[in-house]
Amino acid sequence: MSKIPAPHRSTKGEPPASADIRHNLQRPEGNTLKPLNFKVSPEFHREFKSLAASHGVSMLDLLREGFELVKTHRG
Repeated sequence: MSKIPAPHRSTKGEPPASADIRHNLQRPEGNTLKPLNFKVSPEFHREFKSLAASHGVSMLDLLREGFELVKTHRG
């Protein structure tokens, strides 16, 4: 007859109290940057990067400026 192994004991400890979880979800965002992830064609990327470089601005600054222009134009 085979022996039945003893049950495995967890070393993780107790789960957090529900109040701790709610506080974590209501955390303010702060001044951190959030990723904006999308894909573009290699041609668009090359043209966008070239335009930013020729004007001496970063690609992020060019994106922000273009976004502001669109918001102003479209309302």
